[in-house]
Amino acid sequence: MDKRGKETKLSCVEVGHIAELAKLSLTDEEKERFGEQLSAILEYAEILQRLDTKAIPPTATVLPLRNVMVADGVRPSLSREDILANAPEAENGCFKVRAILE
Repeated sequence: MDKRGKETKLSCVEVGHIAELAKLSLTDEEKERFGEQLSAILEYAEILQRLDTKAIPPTATVLPLRNVMVADGVRPSLSREDILANAPEAENGCFKVRAILE
């Protein structure tokens, strides 16, 4: 039972299983607390499932569409010396890397 006297839908074992799938280590106290929180979320999802949405067309977004891309433009780039300044090794103005294939 939770604090409101309602039986929680998720047991500590179920919360533990969910945590294991998410690769989380939870204490028993955390499993109890998250069980209550997850159960409340599931209860709310059940309420939303009962809404009649037949008259509402499918919508990808409720916000007006707008282009958020910045226009391309020519800008000065870094010099070769600036680019190679932090390279572990450079040779003849290029990055020098260890060969990975023979």
